[in-house]
Amino acid sequence: MSLKNKRLEVMQFLEKDVDALMEKYLIPIDSIWQPTDFLPNSEVEDERFFEEIREIRELAKELPYDFWVVLVGDMITEEALPTYESWLMDVEGINQVDEGGNSWSKWVKQWTAEENRHGDVLNKYLYLSGRVNMREIERTTQHLIADGFDIGTDRDPYKNFVYTSFQELATYVSHNRVARIAKKKGNKRLSKMCQIISGDEMRHHHAYSEFVERIFRVDPSQMMMAFHYMMKQKITMPAHFLRESGDKISTAFEEFSNTAQRIGVYTSGDYVDILQKLIDRWEIDKITNLTDEAEKARDYLMKLPARMYRLAERMKIPENSYQFKWVEPAITK
Repeated sequence: MSLKNKRLEVMQFLEKDVDALMEKYLIPIDSIWQPTDFLPNSEVEDERFFEEIREIRELAKELPYDFWVVLVGDMITEEALPTYESWLMDVEGINQVDEGGNSWSKWVKQWTAEENRHGDVLNKYLYLSGRVNMREIERTTQHLIADGFDIGTDRDPYKNFVYTSFQELATYVSHNRVARIAKKKGNKRLSKMCQIISGDEMRHHHAYSEFVERIFRVDPSQMMMAFHYMMKQKITMPAHFLRESGDKISTAFEEFSNTAQRIGVYTSGDYVDILQKLIDRWEIDKITNLTDEAEKARDYLMKLPARMYRLAERMKIPENSYQFKWVEPAITK
């Protein structure tokens, strides 16, 4: 049996459990938070609405330049959601056509619906803050969606679930750190907003990690090889094609990453920490019935974090802030 057919067979075997996993990891629409829960109520007719906006703008002045760059980059990454959904819908075993779609496609649609609220609430907050150039941000977002991405997973569900397990934890780290910085600066509204987004990301991380756990139980060698492949080529961040207006594809991503590292929102050390957490979560050292090739892949994975920590310690991050069009000019009046 070809690897493609084997993966399809495994996805079909696991599909019977997806509905229960949706109940476990996703929250009903009528129960989950919505962006308006964190934003001024535009329906009121008195001064409260405008007072809240003035408060948002005043508190925004306390947050430093690099913070705004990271918040904007995080928001743009969330707003590129159409790319992620279309990619996942094309993964082997996810069928959105026949008989109204299978359980895997329902998962992708409901996961997308939850994720959609993240960019929505951050976008509205940034607009109200008065600290950013929304038109430049909107152009960058449109570029990122139009450029698409290639995360190196092809249509392989094993590789895609490794990617999403990793990436959901990375976005948790980023939003959680942003929340902490906002809280230290006295911006409770923004802190709570980012904190609850990070909570969603952690739930989604646990979901995708459980998908991988279940695959390890039925196809351990090929799941190990997929994990090895993804970590050997390195996880490509979803915003790796990030660019500002007038620039070439991917030219803004390195400076955005440097900014996130400089203020400690997401660092090379975090990347290695996430890898180690996945190794521990999936108990890579305890998996049995592996082929010789998969055993070698396991050995590589077990040694990888220590090697990557050494590399991360030697990395130098530019001290000077790059001038993004997104946060130019910063309003301080």
